[in-house]
Amino acid sequence: MYAVIEQGSKQYKVQTGDVIDIELAQVADDADVIEMDKVLMISDGTEVKIGAPYIEGAKVIGKFATTAEKSVVKGEKVFIAYRRRRKNSKKRTGHRQKYMQVTVEEIKA
Repeated sequence: MYAVIEQGSKQYKVQTGDVIDIELAQVADDADVIEMDKVLMISDGTEVKIGAPYIEGAKVIGKFATTAEKSVVKGEKVFIAYRRRRKNSKKRTGHRQKYMQVTVEEIKA
């Protein structure tokens, strides 16, 4: 069984037991689970349910490793370089996005 969910303007295809990195969400610091209710599609191998845009009553329950505060991980560092031709001007900056690491515990249809 798998589901396609929307979390933080991105879509993820998840199965039970998957570990995904989602964008930071507003949850309590001592929370140990997160409920994602924006489920776009659920498939159990034989039947497929597609929402318009979301499936009512469906949710995916994810569990943090310890707490929400400690499950924040950093992504890969991305470097951005600006250069203006013939002006002897260049600039290099970097960005490193933070994510929440979540293990998918259950898919409720």
